Amino acid sequence: MKDGFTTSFNQVGNSYKTRIQGIGKYGLLAAFIIICLALSLLTPRFLTVQNLMIIVTQVSINALLAFGVTFVIITGGIDLSIGSMVAVTGVVAASFAHPDTFPVAVPLLAGLLAGVAFGAFNGFVITRSNVPPFIVTLGTMTIGRGLALILSKGRPISNLSDAFNFIGGGKVLGVPTLILILVVVFIGCTVLLRKTVLGRYMYAVGGNEQAARASGIRIGVVKMAVYTLCGGLAALAGMLLTSRITTGQPNAGAGFELDAIAAAIIGGTSTSGGTGTMTGTLIGALLIGVISNGLDLLNVTSYYQQVVMGIIIIGAVVLDGLHKKNNS
Repeated sequence: MKDGFTTSFNQVGNSYKTRIQGIGKYGLLAAFIIICLALSLLTPRFLTVQNLMIIVTQVSINALLAFGVTFVIITGGIDLSIGSMVAVTGVVAASFAHPDTFPVAVPLLAGLLAGVAFGAFNGFVITRSNVPPFIVTLGTMTIGRGLALILSKGRPISNLSDAFNFIGGGKVLGVPTLILILVVVFIGCTVLLRKTVLGRYMYAVGGNEQAARASGIRIGVVKMAVYTLCGGLAALAGMLLTSRITTGQPNAGAGFELDAIAAAIIGGTSTSGGTGTMTGTLIGALLIGVISNGLDLLNVTSYYQQVVMGIIIIGAVVLDGLHKKNNS
Protein backbone atom coordinates (compact mmCIF):
# COMPACT_ATOMS: atom_id res chain seq x y z
CA MET A 1 0.00 0.00 0.00
CA LYS A 2 2.82 2.29 0.98
CA ASP A 3 4.77 1.43 -2.19
CA GLY A 4 1.69 2.17 -4.31
CA PHE A 5 1.23 5.55 -2.66
CA THR A 6 4.93 6.38 -3.16
CA THR A 7 4.74 5.41 -6.84
CA SER A 8 1.66 7.58 -7.38
CA PHE A 9 3.30 10.48 -5.55
CA ASN A 10 6.42 10.21 -7.73
CA GLN A 11 4.29 10.08 -10.87
CA VAL A 12 2.50 13.29 -9.85
CA GLY A 13 5.87 14.91 -9.10
CA ASN A 14 7.33 13.88 -12.43
CA SER A 15 4.24 15.20 -14.21
CA TYR A 16 4.64 18.53 -12.41
CA LYS A 17 8.32 18.68 -13.38
CA THR A 18 7.50 17.93 -17.01
CA ARG A 19 4.92 20.73 -17.06
CA ILE A 20 7.38 23.21 -15.58
CA GLN A 21 10.03 22.20 -18.13
CA GLY A 22 7.51 22.64 -20.92
CA ILE A 23 6.52 26.10 -19.67
CA GLY A 24 10.16 27.10 -19.39
CA LYS A 25 10.94 25.92 -22.91
CA TYR A 26 7.91 27.00 -24.88
CA GLY A 27 6.00 29.31 -22.53
CA LEU A 28 7.44 32.52 -23.96
CA LEU A 29 6.62 31.66 -27.56
CA ALA A 30 3.14 30.45 -26.56
CA ALA A 31 2.52 33.65 -24.58
CA PHE A 32 3.70 35.75 -27.53
CA ILE A 33 1.33 33.95 -29.95
CA ILE A 34 -1.62 34.09 -27.54
CA ILE A 35 -1.13 37.83 -26.91
CA CYS A 36 -0.90 38.52 -30.67
CA LEU A 37 -4.10 36.55 -31.30
CA ALA A 38 -5.90 38.31 -28.45
CA LEU A 39 -4.87 41.77 -29.69
CA SER A 40 -5.88 40.93 -33.26
CA LEU A 41 -9.36 40.05 -31.95
CA LEU A 42 -9.60 43.14 -29.75
CA THR A 43 -8.48 45.65 -32.39
CA PRO A 44 -8.53 45.06 -36.18
CA ARG A 45 -5.73 47.61 -36.63
CA PHE A 46 -3.21 45.36 -34.85
CA LEU A 47 -2.73 42.57 -37.40
CA THR A 48 -1.89 44.71 -40.43
CA VAL A 49 1.39 44.76 -42.35
CA GLN A 50 1.85 48.46 -41.65
CA ASN A 51 1.35 48.06 -37.89
CA LEU A 52 3.58 44.98 -37.67
CA MET A 53 6.28 46.91 -39.52
CA ILE A 54 5.92 49.75 -37.04
CA ILE A 55 6.27 47.33 -34.10
CA VAL A 56 9.48 45.76 -35.40
CA THR A 57 10.93 49.18 -36.26
CA GLN A 58 10.17 50.51 -32.78
CA VAL A 59 11.55 47.36 -31.17
CA SER A 60 14.83 47.47 -33.12
CA ILE A 61 16.70 49.88 -30.84
CA ASN A 62 15.68 48.03 -27.67
CA ALA A 63 16.51 44.66 -29.24
CA LEU A 64 20.04 45.79 -30.13
CA LEU A 65 20.60 46.93 -26.56
CA ALA A 66 19.06 43.71 -25.26
CA PHE A 67 21.45 41.59 -27.35
CA GLY A 68 24.39 43.36 -25.74
CA VAL A 69 23.10 43.04 -22.21
CA THR A 70 22.27 39.37 -22.82
CA PHE A 71 25.99 38.68 -23.32
CA VAL A 72 26.68 40.41 -20.00
CA ILE A 73 23.92 38.70 -18.02
CA ILE A 74 24.92 35.25 -19.31
CA THR A 75 28.33 35.77 -17.66
CA GLY A 76 26.57 36.69 -14.41
CA GLY A 77 26.98 40.47 -14.75
CA ILE A 78 24.73 43.44 -15.44
CA ASP A 79 25.14 46.72 -17.31
CA LEU A 80 23.04 49.69 -16.24
CA SER A 81 25.01 52.21 -18.31
CA ILE A 82 23.76 51.27 -21.80
CA GLY A 83 21.09 54.00 -21.79
CA SER A 84 23.78 56.60 -21.10
CA MET A 85 25.96 55.07 -23.81
CA VAL A 86 23.09 55.63 -26.26
CA ALA A 87 23.18 59.34 -25.41
CA VAL A 88 26.98 59.70 -25.48
CA THR A 89 27.51 57.82 -28.73
CA GLY A 90 24.60 59.61 -30.38
CA VAL A 91 26.03 63.01 -29.45
CA VAL A 92 29.54 62.01 -30.57
CA ALA A 93 28.28 60.73 -33.93
CA ALA A 94 26.05 63.79 -34.46
CA SER A 95 29.03 66.11 -33.83
CA PHE A 96 30.75 64.68 -36.94
CA ALA A 97 27.63 64.22 -39.09
CA HIS A 98 26.96 67.76 -40.29
CA PRO A 99 26.54 68.22 -44.07
CA ASP A 100 29.67 68.89 -46.16
CA THR A 101 32.08 68.13 -43.31
CA PHE A 102 33.08 64.46 -43.05
CA PRO A 103 32.15 61.30 -44.99
CA VAL A 104 29.36 59.34 -43.30
CA ALA A 105 31.88 56.70 -42.20
CA VAL A 106 33.55 59.19 -39.85
CA PRO A 107 30.59 59.83 -37.48
CA LEU A 108 29.81 56.10 -37.49
CA LEU A 109 33.38 55.22 -36.58
CA ALA A 110 33.54 57.96 -33.93
CA GLY A 111 30.31 56.80 -32.29
CA LEU A 112 31.34 53.15 -32.40
CA LEU A 113 34.75 53.88 -30.85
CA ALA A 114 33.08 55.90 -28.08
CA GLY A 115 30.76 52.99 -27.25
CA VAL A 116 33.52 50.39 -27.37
CA ALA A 117 35.75 52.55 -25.14
CA PHE A 118 32.88 53.06 -22.69
CA GLY A 119 32.15 49.33 -22.54
CA ALA A 120 35.84 48.45 -22.21
CA PHE A 121 36.11 50.90 -19.31
CA ASN A 122 33.23 49.10 -17.57
CA GLY A 123 34.92 45.76 -18.14
CA PHE A 124 38.30 47.03 -16.96
CA VAL A 125 36.96 48.41 -13.67
CA ILE A 126 34.84 45.32 -13.00
CA THR A 127 37.65 42.84 -13.67
CA ARG A 128 40.33 44.86 -11.85
CA SER A 129 38.33 45.53 -8.71
CA ASN A 130 36.00 43.63 -6.44
CA VAL A 131 33.21 46.11 -6.97
CA PRO A 132 30.00 44.43 -8.21
CA PRO A 133 28.99 45.21 -11.83
CA PHE A 134 25.74 46.73 -10.57
CA ILE A 135 27.65 49.42 -8.66
CA VAL A 136 30.27 50.06 -11.36
CA THR A 137 27.74 50.46 -14.17
CA LEU A 138 25.47 52.54 -11.94
CA GLY A 139 28.40 54.94 -11.58
CA THR A 140 29.25 54.95 -15.28
CA MET A 141 25.57 55.50 -16.06
CA THR A 142 25.82 58.82 -14.22
CA ILE A 143 29.19 59.60 -15.82
CA GLY A 144 27.70 58.97 -19.27
CA ARG A 145 24.79 61.31 -18.66
CA GLY A 146 27.21 64.04 -17.64
CA LEU A 147 29.50 63.42 -20.63
CA ALA A 148 26.58 63.66 -23.07
CA LEU A 149 25.59 67.03 -21.60
CA ILE A 150 29.21 68.28 -21.61
CA LEU A 151 29.88 67.24 -25.22
CA SER A 152 26.64 68.76 -26.49
CA LYS A 153 26.78 71.77 -24.14
CA GLY A 154 23.34 70.76 -22.94
CA ARG A 155 21.69 71.32 -26.32
CA PRO A 156 20.48 68.97 -29.07
CA ILE A 157 22.83 68.65 -32.05
CA SER A 158 20.83 69.04 -35.26
CA ASN A 159 21.53 69.70 -38.96
CA LEU A 160 22.78 66.21 -39.77
CA SER A 161 23.62 65.04 -43.28
CA ASP A 162 21.09 63.14 -45.40
CA ALA A 163 23.47 60.18 -45.70
CA PHE A 164 23.64 59.85 -41.92
CA ASN A 165 19.89 60.27 -41.47
CA PHE A 166 19.24 57.54 -44.05
CA ILE A 167 20.98 54.89 -41.90
CA GLY A 168 18.26 54.85 -39.26
CA GLY A 169 15.37 56.44 -41.12
CA GLY A 170 15.64 55.14 -44.69
CA LYS A 171 14.19 52.15 -46.51
CA VAL A 172 15.71 49.54 -48.83
CA LEU A 173 13.21 47.93 -51.21
CA GLY A 174 10.41 49.16 -48.96
CA VAL A 175 11.90 47.64 -45.79
CA PRO A 176 13.08 50.06 -43.07
CA THR A 177 16.85 49.97 -42.61
CA LEU A 178 16.38 49.49 -38.87
CA ILE A 179 14.74 46.11 -39.49
CA LEU A 180 17.47 45.03 -41.90
CA ILE A 181 20.19 46.00 -39.41
CA LEU A 182 18.32 44.20 -36.62
CA VAL A 183 18.24 40.97 -38.65
CA VAL A 184 21.96 41.16 -39.48
CA VAL A 185 22.95 41.88 -35.87
CA PHE A 186 20.68 39.14 -34.54
CA ILE A 187 22.32 36.57 -36.83
CA GLY A 188 25.79 37.79 -35.90
CA CYS A 189 25.11 37.68 -32.16
CA THR A 190 23.50 34.23 -32.41
CA VAL A 191 26.50 32.82 -34.27
CA LEU A 192 28.89 34.41 -31.77
CA LEU A 193 27.03 32.98 -28.80
CA ARG A 194 26.37 29.47 -30.14
CA LYS A 195 29.18 28.71 -32.57
CA THR A 196 32.32 30.32 -31.16
CA VAL A 197 34.72 29.55 -28.33
CA LEU A 198 33.99 32.93 -26.76
CA GLY A 199 30.28 32.11 -26.67
CA ARG A 200 30.95 28.81 -24.88
CA TYR A 201 33.23 30.60 -22.42
CA MET A 202 30.44 33.07 -21.63
CA TYR A 203 28.14 30.22 -20.58
CA ALA A 204 30.95 28.57 -18.62
CA VAL A 205 31.81 31.77 -16.71
CA GLY A 206 28.17 32.48 -15.89
CA GLY A 207 27.38 28.87 -14.99
CA ASN A 208 30.23 28.34 -12.56
CA GLU A 209 33.02 30.92 -12.44
CA GLN A 210 35.28 28.90 -10.16
CA ALA A 211 35.01 25.80 -12.33
CA ALA A 212 35.65 27.90 -15.44
CA ARG A 213 38.78 29.38 -13.86
CA ALA A 214 39.98 25.93 -12.80
CA SER A 215 39.57 24.70 -16.37
CA GLY A 216 41.89 27.42 -17.65
CA ILE A 217 39.40 29.99 -18.93
CA ARG A 218 40.66 33.56 -18.49
CA ILE A 219 37.70 35.06 -16.68
CA GLY A 220 38.92 38.66 -16.98
CA VAL A 221 39.34 38.43 -20.76
CA VAL A 222 35.85 36.99 -21.22
CA LYS A 223 34.26 39.68 -19.06
CA MET A 224 36.20 42.43 -20.81
CA ALA A 225 34.95 41.05 -24.12
CA VAL A 226 31.27 40.96 -23.13
CA TYR A 227 31.24 44.50 -21.68
CA THR A 228 33.07 45.80 -24.76
CA LEU A 229 30.58 44.00 -27.01
CA CYS A 230 27.73 45.48 -25.01
CA GLY A 231 29.26 48.95 -25.45
CA GLY A 232 29.60 48.43 -29.20
CA LEU A 233 25.97 47.37 -29.57
CA ALA A 234 24.84 50.29 -27.40
CA ALA A 235 26.83 52.59 -29.72
CA LEU A 236 25.08 51.11 -32.75
CA ALA A 237 21.71 51.64 -31.06
CA GLY A 238 22.65 55.22 -30.14
CA MET A 239 23.72 56.12 -33.66
CA LEU A 240 20.62 54.54 -35.20
CA LEU A 241 18.38 56.41 -32.78
CA THR A 242 20.18 59.69 -33.56
CA SER A 243 19.85 59.04 -37.27
CA ARG A 244 16.17 58.18 -36.95
CA ILE A 245 15.24 61.31 -35.00
CA THR A 246 17.77 63.40 -37.02
CA THR A 247 19.15 64.95 -33.82
CA GLY A 248 21.80 64.12 -31.25
CA GLN A 249 19.91 64.34 -27.96
CA PRO A 250 21.99 64.43 -24.74
CA ASN A 251 18.99 63.08 -22.82
CA ALA A 252 18.33 60.21 -25.22
CA GLY A 253 18.21 56.65 -23.94
CA ALA A 254 16.86 57.45 -20.46
CA GLY A 255 15.35 54.25 -19.08
CA PHE A 256 16.42 52.19 -22.10
CA GLU A 257 18.60 49.98 -19.91
CA LEU A 258 15.55 48.74 -18.01
CA ASP A 259 13.66 47.84 -21.20
CA ALA A 260 16.71 45.99 -22.56
CA ILE A 261 17.27 44.05 -19.34
CA ALA A 262 13.55 43.26 -19.21
CA ALA A 263 13.66 41.89 -22.78
CA ALA A 264 16.59 39.63 -21.90
CA ILE A 265 14.99 38.34 -18.69
CA ILE A 266 11.58 37.82 -20.29
CA GLY A 267 13.39 35.98 -23.07
CA GLY A 268 14.74 33.42 -20.62
CA THR A 269 18.19 34.80 -19.78
CA SER A 270 18.85 33.79 -16.18
CA THR A 271 19.73 36.64 -13.83
CA SER A 272 22.27 34.37 -12.11
CA GLY A 273 24.10 33.67 -15.38
CA GLY A 274 24.86 30.61 -17.46
CA THR A 275 21.60 30.57 -19.42
CA GLY A 276 20.13 32.58 -22.26
CA THR A 277 19.71 32.78 -26.04
CA MET A 278 19.49 35.58 -28.58
CA THR A 279 16.29 34.09 -29.96
CA GLY A 280 14.68 34.31 -26.55
CA THR A 281 15.87 37.90 -26.12
CA LEU A 282 14.48 38.86 -29.54
CA ILE A 283 11.09 37.32 -28.68
CA GLY A 284 11.21 39.11 -25.32
CA ALA A 285 11.81 42.46 -27.05
CA LEU A 286 9.04 41.74 -29.56
CA LEU A 287 6.69 40.76 -26.73
CA ILE A 288 7.32 44.09 -24.99
CA GLY A 289 6.77 45.94 -28.28
CA VAL A 290 3.58 44.03 -29.09
CA ILE A 291 2.08 44.65 -25.65
CA SER A 292 3.00 48.35 -25.78
CA ASN A 293 1.61 48.73 -29.29
CA GLY A 294 -1.56 46.80 -28.46
CA LEU A 295 -2.25 48.86 -25.36
CA ASP A 296 -1.71 52.04 -27.40
CA LEU A 297 -4.25 50.84 -29.98
CA LEU A 298 -6.68 50.08 -27.14
CA ASN A 299 -6.14 53.63 -25.80
CA VAL A 300 -4.69 52.38 -22.52
CA THR A 301 -2.58 55.06 -20.83
CA SER A 302 1.17 54.62 -20.40
CA TYR A 303 0.72 54.43 -16.63
CA TYR A 304 -1.09 51.10 -16.93
CA GLN A 305 1.44 49.92 -19.51
CA GLN A 306 4.23 50.25 -16.95
CA VAL A 307 2.21 48.23 -14.43
CA VAL A 308 1.61 45.48 -17.00
CA MET A 309 5.29 45.41 -17.95
CA GLY A 310 6.34 45.10 -14.31
CA ILE A 311 3.97 42.18 -13.77
CA ILE A 312 5.38 40.42 -16.86
CA ILE A 313 8.98 40.86 -15.63
CA ILE A 314 8.13 39.47 -12.20
CA GLY A 315 6.31 36.56 -13.82
CA ALA A 316 9.35 35.81 -16.01
CA VAL A 317 11.69 35.82 -13.01
CA VAL A 318 9.35 33.60 -10.98
CA LEU A 319 9.13 31.16 -13.90
CA ASP A 320 12.91 31.17 -14.17
CA GLY A 321 13.17 30.37 -10.46
CA LEU A 322 10.71 27.47 -10.77
CA HIS A 323 12.61 26.14 -13.76
CA LYS A 324 15.93 26.19 -11.85
CA LYS A 325 14.36 24.59 -8.78
CA ASN A 326 12.95 21.82 -10.93
CA ASN A 327 16.29 21.21 -12.64
CA SER A 328 18.13 21.09 -9.32
